[in-house]
Amino acid sequence: MKRASIEHEIIVVNDHSTDATQSKLRDLVHVIPSLKYADNERASGFGLAVRTGFDFCSGDAVAVYMADGSDTPADLIKFFRTMEDRKVECVFGSRFVSGARVVDYPLVKLILNRITNLSIQILFGIPYNDVTNAFKLYRRHVLEGLKPLLSPHYNLTVELPLKAIVRGYSYCVVSNDWIQRKTGKSKLKIQEMGSRYLFIILYCFIEKLLSKGDYRRGNNLVDDRRLVQQKGGF
Repeated sequence: MKRASIEHEIIVVNDHSTDATQSKLRDLVHVIPSLKYADNERASGFGLAVRTGFDFCSGDAVAVYMADGSDTPADLIKFFRTMEDRKVECVFGSRFVSGARVVDYPLVKLILNRITNLSIQILFGIPYNDVTNAFKLYRRHVLEGLKPLLSPHYNLTVELPLKAIVRGYSYCVVSNDWIQRKTGKSKLKIQEMGSRYLFIILYCFIEKLLSKGDYRRGNNLVDDRRLVQQKGGF
């Protein structure tokens, strides 16, 4: 980000860690000027940790970026340049379009991923084929316009883009690479998360089907773009 001359901040959320994460972050903030860290004071969970990160953001654009090394910094630069050049409010990554590179994706998860995303495409009538991908970039006013957020777990990755699409925010899709983590273990439990994903998908579909556009941008009592001071960078 620094080499690309993009004003930025890096927010790392410590989600109830029991190792040396917190102490290492306390040391790193003195070494990396753009680094901030936040302790998730809500219950433990991916979605709640990300929402904690949102609370600490001060930039005009906010990226959800996985800390396990599966996402690449080069793609983050591409996302931001795309947002600026195409004047869109959201940039969604897809690991399953031309130009994307996927390394060591577990076969069972891959099959379930493709079935889930195809089902979402058909249900919502959208061309985007990787809704469950966590790696996305949003203008700050979009995140304000998606509230209240409900998902405490990984289903937040679905709630954010589906609400953004249903509520009429502009977006484009670009390719992004995904590389399997080399160390550590994923906390995503497919069997445990299935019903949670289904709940949030149906929740967003009901909003699309029955809300008569009450929550679409421009139909709110206050234009969400006025809620956030535009600061540039992210």
